[in-house]
Amino acid sequence: MKIFVTGASGYIGGAVATSLASQGHQVRGLVRSASKADSVLAKGIVPVLGTLDDPELLAAEATAADAVVNAADSDHRGAVEALLSGLAGSGKPFIHTSGTSLVGDEAMGEPSDATFTEETPVKPEPDKEPRVALNQLIVDAAPGVRSIVLCNSLIYGHTFGPPAQSVQIPPLVAQAKESGIPRYIGRGLNVWSNVHIADMAELYILALEKAPAGSFYYVENGEAAFGDLVRAIGSTLKLAPAQSWSAQEAIAKWGRELAVFALGSNSRVRAAKARKEFGWKPRYGSVIEWIENDFVRP
Repeated sequence: MKIFVTGASGYIGGAVATSLASQGHQVRGLVRSASKADSVLAKGIVPVLGTLDDPELLAAEATAADAVVNAADSDHRGAVEALLSGLAGSGKPFIHTSGTSLVGDEAMGEPSDATFTEETPVKPEPDKEPRVALNQLIVDAAPGVRSIVLCNSLIYGHTFGPPAQSVQIPPLVAQAKESGIPRYIGRGLNVWSNVHIADMAELYILALEKAPAGSFYYVENGEAAFGDLVRAIGSTLKLAPAQSWSAQEAIAKWGRELAVFALGSNSRVRAAKARKEFGWKPRYGSVIEWIENDFVRP
């Protein structure tokens, strides 16, 4: 297949594009610079220079492709509209990358028992209402487009695409190394579901092959409290014992979006639907075990 991937030099898109190219697909990947073009070319991906703010380019690439994977920005409505316009009426697959912060609360380190399947109604915090609305726009593009939303939880693991980092663990690590003290927010009892990057990439390929039009899937294989995750980081890096940060301190360091919805919230989802419909069998189970055993490379 000829597949167009946005975010091809990023952590998610790079892993998906690299996996697709390794299976013999012809992959074209959107990148923003010549240096990033070289990094994707090294993985067998044909670079396409441009940005998500180039609607004509996106529509043209979508029209020429047999399938599109949007992995550059979960919230860029203009890019989604351009890609869908290029695919309109074709019945071709379009996979959009979303994220489970859309079910996130503003707990700032406090726990929650709330868990979500695809059937659970979601009443998002105001910050996340546009993301939920965009996901619905994509689902509603069916049947003219075989539209699929994959909603990823916290992703961990070393990249196997072009050099790139995930969103949540790296800022925790950077702060810990910089100060010598790993920090979690509040009591650190907030819990996020998580998934390994290799298992996630495998699910994208299965969804490309099998997902029906107008479908939505959560992506997870386990969960962990942020306090435990941060303590594991500190222990692995041989730093001082982890300590709490107030909401104000965390927001001052990381900004509201990252502190509140990526590091301080609860986001607990279940991916039984993907396992049942695709036969998805994740191989990696615990982000804590990964931090303790594989996080630091020799």
